[in-house]
Amino acid sequence: MSDATLAPASIRAETRPSVAVVIVTADSGESLRDCVRQALAESEVTELWIVDNASIDDVPRQVAGEWTADGRVHLLPQTRNLGFGAGVNRGARHTVADYLLILNPDCMLSPGSIGRLLNSLDRLPRAGLIGAVICDTEGRPDPASRRRDPLLARALATLTGRKQVEGVTVQGPWLSGPIACDAVSGALMLLPRVAWQAVGGFDEGYFLHCEDLDLCRRLRDQGYGVWLDGAVRVEHGKGGSSRHRPVFVSWHKHRGMWRWFRRHDPAARRLWLAAMVWSGIWLHFAAGLPSRWLAGWRHRRRPSSGLAGA
Repeated sequence: MSDATLAPASIRAETRPSVAVVIVTADSGESLRDCVRQALAESEVTELWIVDNASIDDVPRQVAGEWTADGRVHLLPQTRNLGFGAGVNRGARHTVADYLLILNPDCMLSPGSIGRLLNSLDRLPRAGLIGAVICDTEGRPDPASRRRDPLLARALATLTGRKQVEGVTVQGPWLSGPIACDAVSGALMLLPRVAWQAVGGFDEGYFLHCEDLDLCRRLRDQGYGVWLDGAVRVEHGKGGSSRHRPVFVSWHKHRGMWRWFRRHDPAARRLWLAAMVWSGIWLHFAAGLPSRWLAGWRHRRRPSSGLAGA
């Protein structure tokens, strides 16, 4: 693969870059309204696609209707919940912009965030994807903003606290500029169209969770760089699906972990070890079932609780 193929489209002063935003929602609630408003405030956004995974709260239709006159907002209603990756793929097929921004419906962009990320990509000619530091509502960074591949040895080191082996989470201070990493959070990902097309988008074998790790790994396998810009902070409400449907989310998280392990971890070639990992993943899921079921039951009993989805 040539450097010309690997390089994102050049960002020149005389050529304004265009960005298509794709947001997948499934009963994500009112946060979608603010997410869309703040994304459209960024001058680089030329189109925004809301992929509605069969919501029943009617918010996606309302939000799209509010922006009809703007001309950039499009709604793609689905008859069933396709999952996150498949939903993004559906939306991306309709886009024509130079760059694709994958954004969670509860992510709130700060002014100038997209421009900063584009400038970082332009300085990194082999970059295929860049992310931002995802923060909670208190401004605390999420460690999942920057991760190593969850190889078995690293996952065990993280679980056991072993210091001799590097874990999945990258320790250390957040830098003020771009830094190469294995993976970033799928809550916000900005990619040049050429990189997205090179890997064919998300692997739809993942329904929810680990599809971001898989995308980053496949980009790197194709010779692209994955980067995090530590100077860009994005507020993420995080947890709507987990609060309302914790068992559903946990099931797909564990299923995604198993799929990633089989596809990318050399340890999966040893059948006895793969069998142990499979058993460990699903025993971990089973052990957490009572508490997750109880948490979901309590959330649904709250008068103000609304559906939230993947």
